[in-house]
Amino acid sequence: MSHLPTRWNALAVALALATMVGCQGVSTGKSNVQSTENPLPGTLSAAPASETFGNVQVGTTQSQSNTLSNTGGTSLTITKADVSGTGFSIADLTLPLTLSPGASKVFTVVFAPQSPGSALGTLVLTNSDSSTLSVPLSGTAVAAGSLTASPTSFSFASVQIGTQQSQTETLKNTGGENLTISQASVSGAGYSYSGLTLPLTLAPNQSTTFGVAFAPTTAGASSGKLSITISGSSTSLDIALSGTGVTPATLTATPASLTFTNVTVGQNQSQTETLQNTGGENLTISQATVSGTGYSYSGLTLPLTLAPNQSTTFGVAFAPPTAGASNGKLSITVSGSSTSLDIALSGTGVTPATLTATPAGLTFTNITLGQNQSQTETVKNTGGVSAIISLATVTGTGFGISGITTPVTLTPGQSASFSVIFTPPSAGNFSGNVAIVSNASNPTLNLALSGSGITQSQGTLTVSPVNAGSVVVGTSGTQTGTLTASGASVSVTSVGLSGTNPSEFSISGLSFPVTVTTSQPVTFTVTFTPGATGAASASASFASTASNSPSAAALSGTGTAAPVHTVSLSWTASTTSGVTSYNVYRAVFGTSCGSYSNVGSTPSSITAYTDSVVADGTTYCYATTAVDPSGESAYSNISKAVIPAP
Repeated sequence: MSHLPTRWNALAVALALATMVGCQGVSTGKSNVQSTENPLPGTLSAAPASETFGNVQVGTTQSQSNTLSNTGGTSLTITKADVSGTGFSIADLTLPLTLSPGASKVFTVVFAPQSPGSALGTLVLTNSDSSTLSVPLSGTAVAAGSLTASPTSFSFASVQIGTQQSQTETLKNTGGENLTISQASVSGAGYSYSGLTLPLTLAPNQSTTFGVAFAPTTAGASSGKLSITISGSSTSLDIALSGTGVTPATLTATPASLTFTNVTVGQNQSQTETLQNTGGENLTISQATVSGTGYSYSGLTLPLTLAPNQSTTFGVAFAPPTAGASNGKLSITVSGSSTSLDIALSGTGVTPATLTATPAGLTFTNITLGQNQSQTETVKNTGGVSAIISLATVTGTGFGISGITTPVTLTPGQSASFSVIFTPPSAGNFSGNVAIVSNASNPTLNLALSGSGITQSQGTLTVSPVNAGSVVVGTSGTQTGTLTASGASVSVTSVGLSGTNPSEFSISGLSFPVTVTTSQPVTFTVTFTPGATGAASASASFASTASNSPSAAALSGTGTAAPVHTVSLSWTASTTSGVTSYNVYRAVFGTSCGSYSNVGSTPSSITAYTDSVVADGTTYCYATTAVDPSGESAYSNISKAVIPAP
C-alpha cells in the first residue's frame, strides 16, 4: 500500500498529458468533443498499464494497486478477469463490474513467488462486448540474503618467521535481500584480518573485499578460522585458515628423487633437477657429489649462492654400462650445514631391441599346382626397448605375405604374427625369403622359405562321413574316418573344418603329407566334444593332389545332457514308542566314511527319503536316527551309495 501515492501521481500525470493532447487538438482545429447525441463508446484503461514487482523474496507476498477507468462516453461492463503467470493473482475485483463514463475501480494485483527466478504473466480483462484489455505482469523471485566467501579457505605455505603474508578475501551477498555482517572473529596463532569495517550491510549481489594475513612467530604448521556473523542468523560463515612458518635458508629439491626407466645400454637419458631456497636468508651450495653406477650431473657450477625463493636448474644423466637395476644418490652440501640434501637416483639399463622369428624358416611341401598353402610366422621383440618394423618384403617365385601393415611397433616382449603363402606356379622346388627391416639391433631379419609343387594326380579321393554318435556335454567321443583313393595314388596335404559347429570337432591321426594308395586306405580320428545339447555338424575338407580336391565329408554328432542322479533311502520303523521323526545323515566316503551332516528329516509316519543333491563320481555313506521327546537315538546301520562318474 506504500506505493499508492506514486500510482496516483502517475495517474495525475497521465490525465494532465491527456488534457494537453486535447488542447493541441483544439489548436489545430480538430475537436475531440463528441456530442451527446453520439457519445464515444465505453473504453477501459488500466493505470498503471503494466505491473512490475521487482525483487520479491520467495515465500512472501507483495501487493500493488491498479485502477481501472472508463474513459469513454458510455457505460461498459467487465465480465471476466483472467490471470496467467506463476505466482500472480488479483483481489478486490468482483465481476461483473459496470463502470459508467468517467468511473474507475481500484483493485489489487498480488505476486507470491514460490521459487527463485523471473516471472512473467498477463491480466486479461474482458468487456461485455468481447473486447479485452491486457495488463502485462512481471516480477523477480529472489532468495533471502545469503553470504558466500571466495576463497572458502586460505593456505599460507612456508611463510618465513618474522614476516607476514597477506591474501585477499571476498564476501558476497548472493541472495535477494540485504544482509548485515555484524561481527568477524579470527582464531589461530599468527592470523589476522584488515580492511573490514563492521557492521556492514550488503545489498543483493554486492561484495566487499578485505585482507587476511599470516605472520608466524614459530616454525611449523598452524591452523585457524575466520568466523563471519550475520545479523539475525544463529550460525556463522567459517573460513578455514592454514599455514606453515619456516625457518630461514632451507634448500629443497624438485623432484625429490629421479627414476630412469628402461635406458638402453650404451645410451643415456637426462632429467632436470631444480634446487630452491625456500627460506628467508641466502644460502650457498658448496659441493655436489654423485654415487651409483652410470650416474652423473651437469650444468651446476659451484659454489652457488641462492637468495630467498631463488632456484637453479641442472641436469642429471643415467648411462647404464650393463643391463639391470642401478641405484645411486646425488648429495648437495650447503655451507654451514652439517647435513646434506640427498636426492635418490634409480634406473634400469635394458638391452637393445632384438627381433626373433618363430619359426626361423618355413617349408611348404608338395603343394598341388593350382592350390596354395598358408603358414603363420611370428616376430617377437626380445630386447628391452621398443622396436619399430618399417618394412616387410618377400622374394622368391610363388611366395607372398599378408596380415602385416608397416610401420609396426613392438614393445619389449611383444610379438606380431602374419601369414606366408605359397602358390607354386609349376611342379618343382622353389626358395624365397622374407626380410623384416626395423630399428632393432638386428636391422634386417631374414626368414628362409622353401616349397615344392607337384602336379595333380589322376586319382580321386573319397572321404567317409563320420557320425560320432551321442556324447555327454563336457566330455569327448571319438570315431574313425577313412580316406580312400581310386584310379591312382593321392597325396593329401592338409585338412580344414567348416560348417555349423566346427569348433566342436577335431581331426587327428594324420601326418601331412600322407599318401593314399588305391590298395591301402588311410584312417583318421574324429573327436567330438559337444558344448551344448542337440545335434552338431561340421564339414572336413581335405586338400590333395586328387582331381576332385578339395574332398569333403560330413561330420556329425549329438550332445546329450549328463544324467541327474539321486539316492533313494528307506529304513525299518523304530519299535520304540513315542518316536516323532527321523533324521537323515550323510558323509562323503574316502578311505572311510567321513564327518556326517544332517541332509533332511521325515515325520515318524514316513520311513523313506530321497537325496537329490549328489555329485557325480562320489561315494556317500548314509545313516538315520530316531527322534523322540527325550532326544535322538544313535546312528542306524551305515549304507553306501556310489554315484556314477559323468
